[in-house]
Amino acid sequence: MGEFIKPVDRRIESYISQVLEKYNDEVLTEMEQFAEEEKFPVVGRSIGSMLQVLTRCVGAKRIFEFGSGFGYSAYWFTNALVEGGKVICSDHLANSNIKKAEEYLKKAGKWEQVEYHLGSPKEVFNKTSGDFDIIYNDGEKQEYPEIWQLVKQRIRRGGLYIYDNVLWAGRVLDEEIRESCTEAIRESTSLITQDTDYDFFINAIHDGVLVAQRK
Repeated sequence: MGEFIKPVDRRIESYISQVLEKYNDEVLTEMEQFAEEEKFPVVGRSIGSMLQVLTRCVGAKRIFEFGSGFGYSAYWFTNALVEGGKVICSDHLANSNIKKAEEYLKKAGKWEQVEYHLGSPKEVFNKTSGDFDIIYNDGEKQEYPEIWQLVKQRIRRGGLYIYDNVLWAGRVLDEEIRESCTEAIRESTSLITQDTDYDFFINAIHDGVLVAQRK
């Protein structure tokens, strides 16, 4: 399977994008322009708006992100945090990500709701005590199964585990593909969906997002 599979018709995604124009603001537009110019992968408004609604639905006050980039997903989370809430961001790639995140989220008036750590997200998580309302994973794909095992007992009852790229451009469908990222995503999905302590659903928009709720 060499081609990229779009599980949702492009016309449907285009329609959804038009509907989501209600979220237009200067900061969001700047972030999306930066992502396009730098070829930096972001979840986009279709998933970002879902993150925002889910955050509000569970009354999230404490969120941890594995792989925060320049703060695009944190933008959506901070829009819906309860008063006094925090998004703990982590990224191992470059200090420039933190600087861009600070630039955009300060402009949006959200930087005080963010705590950003540069370094291995797993190490940052292990050094951070307590449970979380939401844990969001968009980091290193090879680490997905390990991260699930690391975090699943630290999500509070009723809280959410959300991870991106569950469909991996359709590569998860091809059993002949055995490279590490694809195998790790398959394994992670299997672990989560077979865990009797969690319910889940998969949103096929973008590259697929799995949302699991602890019972």
